[in-house]
Amino acid sequence: MPLANTLVDPQLINIRHLFATPVASLRHPDAQALNVQLKALIDSRMAQDLCGAQHSNDGGWQSPSDFNLWGGTACESLVQFAKDFASQLTAVHSEQYGLVEPNFEWKINAWVNVNQAGHANALHGHPGAFWSGVYWVDTGGREEQLQVGGDIEFIDPRGMIASTYNPALRMRIKDCLAAGFGITQVPESGTFLMFPSWLLHSVQRYSGNRPRISIAFNFGV
Repeated sequence: MPLANTLVDPQLINIRHLFATPVASLRHPDAQALNVQLKALIDSRMAQDLCGAQHSNDGGWQSPSDFNLWGGTACESLVQFAKDFASQLTAVHSEQYGLVEPNFEWKINAWVNVNQAGHANALHGHPGAFWSGVYWVDTGGREEQLQVGGDIEFIDPRGMIASTYNPALRMRIKDCLAAGFGITQVPESGTFLMFPSWLLHSVQRYSGNRPRISIAFNFGV
């Protein structure tokens, strides 16, 4: 709300939002059927490799970074969906034509994350990639039960100067209220979230009753 007794008309203030950080989400058009197939595929892989790999996980199971090579209808469908999504968010600079649509094949690596109650993922980025993303196969009921947690949290890449100077102050500008703080994203089963690979993020501790299953992607050239 405008301040009382001010000589400044807020309607006349011109604001540019510089250096925006995109976080894009897209639901798979056949998510329900796809997720049933993905769960079966992941259960089979977990049975073959009980130890899994170690990336950013604090507990839980992670596959090697080869999900994109597992094969089968479900895997190939999600990988193609992911590639198309990344391409829609990307432009290539050409000296002759300016910005054009990409016409290259993405280099991908991807891995599965399965978290049980008490598990989380530490703060990390994804060096060596342009886009990174996560597809939620099963959020463990986060959509209906807020208390199960497991949200993904992004850290302001500009640092925490605003919050360390005075945590009570906020920029009263659209999309700037959280400047200097972290922002959480509620996961949704069947949804793909895409973000720049340099954007630091973590997964908050999960406390649901069934496995929380997601698939992480990196996109490079």
